[in-house]
Amino acid sequence: MPNPHTAEHPQQYRPANDRRIVEVTRRDLPLHCPMPGTALWASHPRVFLPIADAPDGRVVCPYCGTEFQLQS
Repeated sequence: MPNPHTAEHPQQYRPANDRRIVEVTRRDLPLHCPMPGTALWASHPRVFLPIADAPDGRVVCPYCGTEFQLQS
């Protein structure tokens, strides 16, 4: 769940969609968007993304359009 106290420590969080391509590893699975550390104001409903099943190791979030790339 996104952190509801992001306004108390804004320097700890990156702006929404500051990167359109996010590289992830198998340690990040199961992959979901928004990722931990996303500011509450920039979040959307959590959606799990089946990146492990993607033939090219890429998946795009249907809400925000962020592309995730699985590193091998």
